[in-house]
Amino acid sequence: MKCLVVIAHPNTDSLCHTMAQSAIAALRGKGHEVIIEDLYLSGFSPALTLDERQSYYRPSFASAAVQDQIDRLLSADALVLVFPTWWFGFPAILKGWFDRVWAPGVAYDHATDFGPIKPKLDNLERALVLTSLGSPWWVDRLVLRQPVKRVLKTALLGTCAPNCRLEMRSLYKAESLTQPQVQSFCARIEKTLSKW
Repeated sequence: MKCLVVIAHPNTDSLCHTMAQSAIAALRGKGHEVIIEDLYLSGFSPALTLDERQSYYRPSFASAAVQDQIDRLLSADALVLVFPTWWFGFPAILKGWFDRVWAPGVAYDHATDFGPIKPKLDNLERALVLTSLGSPWWVDRLVLRQPVKRVLKTALLGTCAPNCRLEMRSLYKAESLTQPQVQSFCARIEKTLSKW
């Protein structure tokens, strides 16, 4: 498969980059083609431009500034998202990637009556989300009911790529982990991707 790995963390020495490298190595080890989209390293601008926003309901989206990212998304069979969960949501740069790249005419089409959108990312077969959180598991799961997973599963993949199988691996209490705990989590990543 052609796998797009999207990394959204500013620190290249971060836990997220460690997780990303484990995923990349596992995918390459299985013979998959890996395309890396490091949003901070590439200087991706998350802010939706006025022209882009105004084109949301025009016949074609003003995609010139993000066409390379769109092409990489449309060519991928699988998606790996690696990011920290900050305030129980996406980092701004990743939210901006969704706003600008998962655009009308790319990830979905508007219904003519402004009803439910029509999915267009039929190319995506699998998605793996790797995220770190400072909170313990029970805050994310029991108190907030996994808001990031719900948005990805229902609002993004559910509407734009409904045939895509989503898996999520969350690493909790990220600031206090030991090296063996990190290695154990990376082994889980490799085991998950060994089935791709």
